[in-house]
Amino acid sequence: MDRFILRMKKKITLIGGLLIAIAFISEVGFENAQLFRWTLIIASIIGVAPIAIQAYQALRVKVVSIDVLVTIAVSAAFLINNYEESAIVTFLFLFGDYLEMRTLNKTRSAIKELTEMAPESALKQMENGEFREVGVEEVGVGDLVLVKTGAKVPVDGTVITGDGHINEASITGESLPVSKKKDSKVYAGTILENGTIQIVADRVGEDTTFGRIIELVEEAQDSKSEAERFIDRFSKNYTPIVLILAGVVWFFSRDIELAITILVLGCPGALVIGVPVSNVAGIGNGARHGVLLKGSEVIHDFSKVDTMVFDKTGTLTIGNPKVADAEVYTDQVEKILGYVASVENESDHPLAKAVVNHIGETQFYTVEETLVVKGGGIIAKVDGKRVIVGNVALMEQEGVVSNAKMREDIARFEQRGDSLVLASVDGEIKVLIGIRDQIRPGVKEDLMKLKKLGVKNLVVLSGDHQGTVDLVASELGLTEAHGHMLPEDKLNYIKALQSKGHIVAFVGDGVNDSPSLAQAEIGIAMGNGTDVAIETSDVVLMNSDFSRLPHALGLTKATANNMLQNIIIAVGVVLILLFSVFFSDWMNMSIGMLVHEVSILVVILNGMRLLRYKINL
Repeated sequence: MDRFILRMKKKITLIGGLLIAIAFISEVGFENAQLFRWTLIIASIIGVAPIAIQAYQALRVKVVSIDVLVTIAVSAAFLINNYEESAIVTFLFLFGDYLEMRTLNKTRSAIKELTEMAPESALKQMENGEFREVGVEEVGVGDLVLVKTGAKVPVDGTVITGDGHINEASITGESLPVSKKKDSKVYAGTILENGTIQIVADRVGEDTTFGRIIELVEEAQDSKSEAERFIDRFSKNYTPIVLILAGVVWFFSRDIELAITILVLGCPGALVIGVPVSNVAGIGNGARHGVLLKGSEVIHDFSKVDTMVFDKTGTLTIGNPKVADAEVYTDQVEKILGYVASVENESDHPLAKAVVNHIGETQFYTVEETLVVKGGGIIAKVDGKRVIVGNVALMEQEGVVSNAKMREDIARFEQRGDSLVLASVDGEIKVLIGIRDQIRPGVKEDLMKLKKLGVKNLVVLSGDHQGTVDLVASELGLTEAHGHMLPEDKLNYIKALQSKGHIVAFVGDGVNDSPSLAQAEIGIAMGNGTDVAIETSDVVLMNSDFSRLPHALGLTKATANNMLQNIIIAVGVVLILLFSVFFSDWMNMSIGMLVHEVSILVVILNGMRLLRYKINL
């Protein structure tokens, strides 16, 4: 019976509203006092039923809830024959509850939209080689899946054949399509806007990046900050205090109407709902914009950050080194570059790949007698000549000849922060190449936004030599720059900052810097959907998009301010109502309940503003 009544709560609200309307029409239009009285009695009885059930359920778990206050107040009003007040209060309470749920559902629209994006089916290759549509739960790791134009990618996987453009907004928040071809990674929940691709499944179901994002956002929206936990404790103690206050007022004044009015006016509904709705809306906004905020506590701490520490490679820079400078000391340019490309093509080192990509199309020679010198480079025989490709130390070790001009160029390249690759043929340097990791486009502007948002210290820590780090810091306008930093050095540096009272956020790639991510008050991973980034950090910037960082910080500050606004509104309304009941003649139970419900809607609507938040600096 209880479940049936609670399921019928919306209909009961509607019936109660109609009965109250009939009551007042009968009195004003037809002066029928009997119909007026009985319709209000019926409205009061059916209206209080779901409220009383909820109050009983709360008391069973030893919680004196708002429903308990309203049930007592309505019952008391009914017993003293104040049917008008009892009917109106029950209707307003139920109608307010309906509006609360309706508006709260809107604040959860971001996670709802994400859930709706989840693919339900896939074209899986069967044993006979044909592709057949199956439920996405039937796809396993290693299965081959066909994705056609307009379809959702059902799993995380690698493109085997075909090409096309994919909308990755569900993962990165970025609506511009991304080109995909053979060996490209694709993610579940993204949409193939054109083309046809076949992919092999790497991760399926809840293990996909999309599945993990949904799980994290749901967990974050359900998490509670210290402020919310305090409000929960406060409301549990506050409600009995209101009951005691009403009892004391009745004992000394013998005014039952005044006592039950205090019960209604003292309801802390807006206070209880104000902080969670801000939290949910803020996290929802972040999810839409490619920012994962792992809970209300993260929002609170992130909003107070005054120092941001950055790893260099893959964070401030792209993490993909390219040739920035080059000098050639020979007339046989094409042949020598062919030698260099042939030797470097034997290596998987990032610098070697940068050299090969820079040289581009050239004649490749057979490489013989290859000797890899750890930490130095490669020595090999190419076209009957002894070719050495490596760093300055290897050249000196092998007694390679250099002149004043070459030494001057080496010093100049090092001053620019280049990593050096030299190539010698038969003991003479022929090529000097300077390689630098490229700074992410727009990073300088994003760092300026962080300063405007109140971040006082911007620090870069890197394992690169100091010259490279200083160059990056100078170009980006950072506060401090430290090179030759091992992971433990970065960790100790963050501890030193914290010992001085700074609230630190560390921004890294989520792999090598996991100790620093864990130590900082806020660990921010340039995630690109990787497992380690998602698991080890407090905030994940999907697709490693640095431009999301100012939005993330601005959003947390706006969310924290919104929580404070809602607390002030809630407490202010309760104080004004209680003041009015003692020091005015116009306040009664119905007006108090109306103002109470309006205050709940106000804090919800205020929180919902965060869904539309966009940084504007």
